[in-house]
Amino acid sequence: MLDFEKKTKSFIERHRLLHHGDSVLAAVSGGPDSMAMLDFLAMRQVDLGISLTVAHVDHMLRGEESVRDLEYVQAYCEKYGLQLKTASIDISRKMEMEQKGMQETARLYRYKFFKNVMEEIGADKLAVAQHGDDQIETILMRLTRGSSGKARAGMRPIRAFGKGTLIRPLLGVTKNEIQEYCTFHQLHPRMDPSNEKPSYTRNRFRLDVLPALKRENRQAHEHFQKFSEDLLEDEAYLEALAEREIRAVSEFGDGSIQLKIPKFFQMPLPLQRRGIHLILSYLYKKNITLVTSWHVHLIGELLQGENPSGKLDFPLGLKIIRSYENCLFTFEQTKQVNGYEYELKAGQEVELPNGKIVRLEKASETSAGHGEDCFVFTASDIQLPLTVRTRRPGDRIKVNGMDGTKKLKDLFIDEKIPRSLRDSWPVIADHANRIIWIPGLKKSLYGVSPQCNGHQYILYYRTSRGQQSQ
Repeated sequence: MLDFEKKTKSFIERHRLLHHGDSVLAAVSGGPDSMAMLDFLAMRQVDLGISLTVAHVDHMLRGEESVRDLEYVQAYCEKYGLQLKTASIDISRKMEMEQKGMQETARLYRYKFFKNVMEEIGADKLAVAQHGDDQIETILMRLTRGSSGKARAGMRPIRAFGKGTLIRPLLGVTKNEIQEYCTFHQLHPRMDPSNEKPSYTRNRFRLDVLPALKRENRQAHEHFQKFSEDLLEDEAYLEALAEREIRAVSEFGDGSIQLKIPKFFQMPLPLQRRGIHLILSYLYKKNITLVTSWHVHLIGELLQGENPSGKLDFPLGLKIIRSYENCLFTFEQTKQVNGYEYELKAGQEVELPNGKIVRLEKASETSAGHGEDCFVFTASDIQLPLTVRTRRPGDRIKVNGMDGTKKLKDLFIDEKIPRSLRDSWPVIADHANRIIWIPGLKKSLYGVSPQCNGHQYILYYRTSRGQQSQ
């Protein structure tokens, strides 16, 4: 028995890739890798207890050579009585339409076809022919690109795909072992010259880096595979811990997450890194291929920096906004705040854009004038009508208990009010444009106690009745 056969059989058993009764769709291009996989599975259908169907995609990139690839796969399937499903997809045209690279476009439409065929024939598994050398290339490419966390691992032997699973039974063997199998069984596979072009990143790793590793250790693929499996197991455990911790210090919403920075930094450092990855994975819906360790580093700098506010723009429109002790991760567009200005007389109320109301009443013996949500003043101190508005440049307030005046800008900074809220925060001024109250923040020295002599008024700042009923 060839090394290819022993190792592939062992790999399938160790990872439980196949079970009796499985309906397997084999993705076959006609090249050495996929033909070795197909032949191995086809010759063992009875022993493995599986039914086998073949899928082939013509990308229409190599003219007559593509036609001969299809004819070669057809001939093999006819010889061994295998059902064949084929598709011809004009990848060049798709590239122009979608402005994507050739390999990305080809893979996208190839796998779309495989998924459709699996549903059509009721297949449980899609078998693809990436091998041990491919695994080394994948891991090196990801590390070189700056991937972190479990993204540093290679291809999984088995993963969810469509309504079934995708399996990679050849990850335990090398390219040389595949070629040896093809030669021994006289398969005469088709060769794609594009695999030797150095214009593709993977090919450069294959042609320049892999031979050096192989000279150092002929079994390097086995060590890379073990590294990938160990890393995925370790990351699964650490991610479970990180998820528990990060949910305790965050508020998860639909398309956004609010992180409480002081509590976040109480987490162990390894869980902090993974917590950030979990946040990004949640928001990107697990598709974080555009996010690298450099992005995570930028988030760390934003959270730890001395500047209490800052903003990062990430791929696909994700915005990360720090404001004092909170950090917002969101895809939502920041709403443009429009200034407002309302006149307010006794017995009237105005509803603000934030859902609150401001009401002015004449005080009576039954009026309640205590608490942070109300402001009492006398008619002799304040000129009516009042104005409820947003802040203006140069606004100042005579704060109760403080000498002189204070700029509203400095007050917002001192009270750590997020920048996103400052332009919509209500400011209440009298007819002489003296600011008497910034609801929820500061009262001016014009306020009096309810027991004070003189004709009194009470301002209320409360949630509107409509909001209360929701």
